[in-house]
Amino acid sequence: MSAVPLSLRRLDTGSASFEGDLRALIAFEAAQDPAIDTTVAGIVADVCVRGDAAVLDYTKRFDRVDAQSVASLEIAATDMRDAFVGLASAERNALAVAASRIRAYHERQKSGDWCHQDPDGSELGQRVTALDRAGIYVPGGKAAYPSSVLMNAIPANVAGVGEIIMVVPAPDGIRNPLVLAAAHVAGVTRTFTIGGAQAVAALAYGTQTIPAVDKICGPGNAYVAAAKRRVFGVVGIDMVAGASEILVIADATANPDWVALDLFAQAEHDELAQALLLSPDAGLLDRVDASAQRLLAEMPRATIIAAAFARRGALIKTRDLAEACAVANRVAPEHLELAVTDPDALLPQIRHAGAIFIGHYSSESLGDYCAGSNHVLPTGRTARFSSPLGVYDFQKRSNVLRLTQAAAQTLGPIAATLARGEGLFAHARAAEARIACRQK
Repeated sequence: MSAVPLSLRRLDTGSASFEGDLRALIAFEAAQDPAIDTTVAGIVADVCVRGDAAVLDYTKRFDRVDAQSVASLEIAATDMRDAFVGLASAERNALAVAASRIRAYHERQKSGDWCHQDPDGSELGQRVTALDRAGIYVPGGKAAYPSSVLMNAIPANVAGVGEIIMVVPAPDGIRNPLVLAAAHVAGVTRTFTIGGAQAVAALAYGTQTIPAVDKICGPGNAYVAAAKRRVFGVVGIDMVAGASEILVIADATANPDWVALDLFAQAEHDELAQALLLSPDAGLLDRVDASAQRLLAEMPRATIIAAAFARRGALIKTRDLAEACAVANRVAPEHLELAVTDPDALLPQIRHAGAIFIGHYSSESLGDYCAGSNHVLPTGRTARFSSPLGVYDFQKRSNVLRLTQAAAQTLGPIAATLARGEGLFAHARAAEARIACRQK
């Protein structure tokens, strides 16, 4: 039995101190540690200049792998296939089913070209094209994250990305077969066993062996996040991931054990994770508290869960479910569960959330692994203005204009007037040149 104490903070929206308490609870300092940023700046600059040689030096230093060439750190496609074939049947089936559902979900996100014709015959439209090459960062070390491989690589594959380059650290040269098998299932093109800021820099700038990509996606530690910030602009990035978050809105019909376990599922990620429960039913809060105290003893990561609750967790009493939704919108959580009798009545009131899980059976854990939707979600209140990772992150859109002579004569004076108002006379002359004269 675990002896780890669990302190569950209680808040009440009716309290005079609630506003200040909530601000303090959801405040999260996302600024980069200056020491980390300085270290990463040196690594990125070194990889940019020395390429493979720098990658080899940092791989030896941080992963304790003394490789003779970066080419020796590349995993052959046959090795990834063999890793899949060599899995136990249960793991192989789980990967296959999850990948199939994730692929089916993201296939529905595809948006095609379109074109609209004006009465004068002019055409305005859009072309959608995939990125040429995407980079996928997968965390390594003690933990293995095959789900991250599926969630990042499959949308890129569905979007039609030409090449998907995966990097994953392999400390002490230990390669995780489940991660390699997931890469095989997800359609990864090439995989290199490198990690950290040096891997991000190699993907962004390219080396003698590792090709430069157009966009880098995938989570990592503080050094990886700092490196993604630093190379943004040279390449695109998905987002800078923060600590995991869950907010559950529940009524008296919720199963307290299920709610407690769903809160634990995010809290066990790390000590900075956030787990919040909102309910107008004080009895439900009491029952979840009791369940959490009892179930913590069964959790291998009890110490991390308890630390996360102590820092950023709370059980919050609201006046009603409508107020719970209003508070949830202020928090803008990564994961939001509606564990209530009539979740569809609340759904229209939710404006800001990375993923919304509707009903008692919709555990966020299913979304993390195999429901099909993407688990790469906005954190740190960024759900107010950003979206989950999807096919659209690996596509770009080009405006297409085919203007007739009639359109040029109609629109030319308008463009010229606006251009002169901005002091851009060449713009004005270019528009006016087409007003009266046909092309010679």
